Amino acid sequence: MTALLWAGNAVAGRWAPGHVSPQAITSLRWGVVCVVLGLLARRRIAADWSGIRGHWRLVLLMGGLGYTAFNSLFYAAGTYTSAINLALFQGSIPVLVILLNYALYRTAVTPGQVVGVLVTLVGATVAATHGDWHVLATLDFNRGDVLVFIACLLYAGYTLALPHRPAISGLTFFAAMALMAFLTSLPLLAVEAAAGRLIWPGAQGWAIVVFVALGPSLAAQLFFMRGVELIGPNRAGLFVNLVPIFGAGLAVLAGEPFGINEALALALVLGGIFCAERLGRGATPAIAEPAAPRDRRTP
Repeated sequence: MTALLWAGNAVAGRWAPGHVSPQAITSLRWGVVCVVLGLLARRRIAADWSGIRGHWRLVLLMGGLGYTAFNSLFYAAGTYTSAINLALFQGSIPVLVILLNYALYRTAVTPGQVVGVLVTLVGATVAATHGDWHVLATLDFNRGDVLVFIACLLYAGYTLALPHRPAISGLTFFAAMALMAFLTSLPLLAVEAAAGRLIWPGAQGWAIVVFVALGPSLAAQLFFMRGVELIGPNRAGLFVNLVPIFGAGLAVLAGEPFGINEALALALVLGGIFCAERLGRGATPAIAEPAAPRDRRTP
């Protein structure tokens, strides 16, 4: 569900230009999330809020870097680099999760996880290149490629930090991160406005903002947090490679063709996840034990 909603976010991103500018949609999406959470879950959040005070630095880093910085860098990268490069680098997130997990926590990587990562990465590459392997020989790395790589690195770090959240409900922790994401996005919004690139949304722009706020921002992030808690960052990270596959499927619903390359990419990604899930069951815990016990309630 997380990957499907994130794929929907990519489709919405294609419709956004001309209707709402990148920093405007970043600020507004988190603003809408904060309002919705404040209206629907204010009692739960208020009851748990005291548990956030001692962890505000972690919340600031995860919300500011994992949400605001990732989205801002990803949007900015699209100005300089190709869509193919963006898709290829996004497929590196599972690899970065496993490498960082090993570097920081010496978490063992099972053969099944290695096979799963490699197979899903090949599948994501097939999806990104549409089966034209000559594209890989002509990649021209520029500042956009550097920006999107940094963005993916930040999100991999965010994924590893999730199991170390305070011993409060996932809903309250997410609300705190959403608030930090909104606040840290405001300076970037001011820069966009000062540069004369701000586009405030009209009717269609607001429809896009509401969708990305309630779907990819609210529901998907809660699903992702819960998924990481249940199966660990190494296994959860593999599912990121479903985003380009689901994106292709949504494009088909919009009238684009679905050919042999898309079918091959889908088979590879699903096969890689199956390998990691079935062959990697003997893995050690995906991350070191958190400093304090977590609240096991569903977000």
